[in-house]
Amino acid sequence: METLTTRRLNRATLARQMLLARDRTDVVTAVERLGGMQAQEARHPFTGLWTRLEGFRREDMHRALHDRLLVRGTMMRATLHLMSAADYAAFRLTLGPALASAATGRGDLFAGVDLDRLLPVAHALLRERPRDFTTLRDLLQAEFPEAGDRGLGYAVRTQLPLVMVPTEDRWAFPRTADFAPADVWLGVELSRKPVEELVLRYLAAFGPATAADAQTWSGIKGLRAVLDGLRPGLRVFRDERGRELFDLPDAPRPDEDVPAPARFLPDFDNLVLAHADRTRLVAEEHRGRLTTKNLRVRATFLWDGSVCGTWQVERGRDTAVLRMTPFEPLPGGAVSGLTEEAGALLRFAEPDAATLDVRIERP
Repeated sequence: METLTTRRLNRATLARQMLLARDRTDVVTAVERLGGMQAQEARHPFTGLWTRLEGFRREDMHRALHDRLLVRGTMMRATLHLMSAADYAAFRLTLGPALASAATGRGDLFAGVDLDRLLPVAHALLRERPRDFTTLRDLLQAEFPEAGDRGLGYAVRTQLPLVMVPTEDRWAFPRTADFAPADVWLGVELSRKPVEELVLRYLAAFGPATAADAQTWSGIKGLRAVLDGLRPGLRVFRDERGRELFDLPDAPRPDEDVPAPARFLPDFDNLVLAHADRTRLVAEEHRGRLTTKNLRVRATFLWDGSVCGTWQVERGRDTAVLRMTPFEPLPGGAVSGLTEEAGALLRFAEPDAATLDVRIERP
């Protein structure tokens, strides 16, 4: 059984995530190849696709969302994701048990919540017209006074397939967006693809990977048995610690010396969330710096394929400053490459700023 080095795993994942070279594909195909994009905030997938696609334009995303080819809704790990409409319709019900587990794990919220009564009422209210969750919770609270409004809202978010309604806002969604039932918005009945198909899609986007990695990404438990069942059709490797890694036979696994350019990832990017063992991307001693105390996953930058630090944009009335905070002193040659890429990102993200500046803080 071939052993794959950590650096080889790094290059394999970067190749599939379109981070070794920008791709020329369309936005819908890109989102499908990426296995979906976490979208806790509306602007993050725009940055994530800009860093991965050649010539990406904001209007490309807007068009796909308004044409209902892309949707934003609760998916893996009970978090908001940008998905193709086809993938959402195929896999939202596949994730149903994991989403139910996530909901019941919040038992403190669920006192008095009767899902059998609640979900049909919520579906009817949203079928009548899209509503934001503040409005919806108030209506549900009047119908179910015995339950808490937060529990009602969380139950509906996780148990009823919903998608956000796009607008003409800069990042396609307002801060408080309306929701619609997915079957109504898409005009199709949702299917339930086998979990094996979801696991294969994960390997295509993030492999080679262990069962624990696939579980971390999806939120579904018990995937070791699923991968064992798929084993005859997969390639199986070992990592440097002797753990089994599963992969698609023809998936890209570049040599470890393939160059990896400077890249900037948005907050909550799945690249840094999709593995239980993330050492292929970030040194273990730096992993804790990726997440804030309130569980926000910071925006990161890559140099030579590894997460080397975090970044943020500070916006003034006429100025925009991108600040990089490296974990350690940057190696020779990194400063110019990162500064050039950061300047291009600022021009995309803040086109109305008169003055753009890139600064690198001390580690």
